[in-house]
Amino acid sequence: MFELEHRVIQADGSIGWTFSHAVPIFNEAGEIYEWFGAARDITERKKLEVQLDNRVRELEFANKDLESFSYSVAHDLRNPLLVIKGFADLIIEDCADSLSQDCREYADTIKKHTARMNSIIDDILALFKISRQEMELSKLDLSEMARLTIKELQSSQPDRSVEVKIQDGLKTEGDARLVSVALGNLLGNAWKYTSKVDHPVIEFGAIKKDGKTIYYVKDNGAGFDMSKADKLFVPFQRLHTEQDFKGTGVGLAIVDKTIKRHNGNVWAEGEVGKGATFYFSLGT
Repeated sequence: MFELEHRVIQADGSIGWTFSHAVPIFNEAGEIYEWFGAARDITERKKLEVQLDNRVRELEFANKDLESFSYSVAHDLRNPLLVIKGFADLIIEDCADSLSQDCREYADTIKKHTARMNSIIDDILALFKISRQEMELSKLDLSEMARLTIKELQSSQPDRSVEVKIQDGLKTEGDARLVSVALGNLLGNAWKYTSKVDHPVIEFGAIKKDGKTIYYVKDNGAGFDMSKADKLFVPFQRLHTEQDFKGTGVGLAIVDKTIKRHNGNVWAEGEVGKGATFYFSLGT
């Protein structure tokens, strides 16, 4: 049997495409004495394939241009913000005696919002770095990564008492820097969103499903409304107010990009006031 796509010159002189396929017919001696087959015109299909390829290339170029533009804008915003913050500091330090209480509060508000803008810029740059960074695969001990992250979180807030459960022996393969950032964001969120419960519990473990290892980060914190779950991994889409929980709304977008770069998936389940569980797989 053979199958072949080939170009043909059509009656009007244009180039077309034909798909031919045939099977051999054997005689009693087991020898091929003829072929039986057919051919069909696939010119329109080929035209659509070319159009699709061109569209994919255009989208790739557009995405690269958008990333470069956003990256440049984020960088260029830093200097003006530093200048604004610097002058706000000078106003507070050099003009303190002549400032009213309201004016001092205005200057403090300027500093607060420039700091928040800097945090947003940091997260934007981190998000683009995930897309650009070359993957370096190695053996990873996720259990140890989780312990180090929790240790850092505990050091940052030594007065907090959080029950942490980390399953031993969770090992996989991936890019250490990227996976560490993703896991850090998930555990950091669990730490943040359990800050208002009496007995916070955070758990990191894994289950087997359909022969595949599924990792999870579970907490008993603020949770979220499942009807809004589609917004979780979209940059700057937050399900909680800035007043309730600090953040820029980029952390989970970074998690999503990291997991997808490892050919995996990430999803979540939660209930308002009853905590959340984030699941992810690594397909490398």
